[in-house]
Amino acid sequence: MLSSLIFLLGLPLALVAEPPTCTPLIPVTFDNATIPRLLGHWIYITGASKYGPHLAELKELKHAVFDLFPGSHEDELNVTEIMRMNETCVTRNTSKIQVFWHNSTLVHADDQVTSMAELIQSDKDLLILKHFNNNFPGLSLSARTPNVSKERLEEFKTHLHCLGFTEDEVFFTSEKDACPLPGEKTGEGSTEPQPE
Repeated sequence: MLSSLIFLLGLPLALVAEPPTCTPLIPVTFDNATIPRLLGHWIYITGASKYGPHLAELKELKHAVFDLFPGSHEDELNVTEIMRMNETCVTRNTSKIQVFWHNSTLVHADDQVTSMAELIQSDKDLLILKHFNNNFPGLSLSARTPNVSKERLEEFKTHLHCLGFTEDEVFFTSEKDACPLPGEKTGEGSTEPQPE
């Protein structure tokens, strides 16, 4: 009787402490509609990485937007990025994304870091990438607008938890740190993006 009582009293605590259900991340298998869906303007929201060079960049990244547009052939996308790294706005328009159709992966290469990623199935206005560099996991979330629903953010945080990331390893950007886009008038204290 006593053991049954202890079990029943402890059950609510066990249910509360139960870790979130880990549903597998499902990669997108590339087809003719995949790349057109990726084109256009994106706002980087959050990410985490166990890969040293990416982790160092995430710690400095305060805000980022990027545009994807067709490259010189169907296996390539050009990328223009505008980001605030600590207090400096930087524009990068020299990086490219290689599209590997045979294994549905993307490889982003710029002057400093090369990153391989799978596109994860999600809402059409979200861009979730599962990064893998030298077997170090990473996950990033970008969106068409800076406003991502609480439910979508919680779902993303659950994926991060399931990949072994703690809250201290997740870095969010802030819209208040946005750099002015080219041609926008800058206010006091704003810094024009500097080409890299």
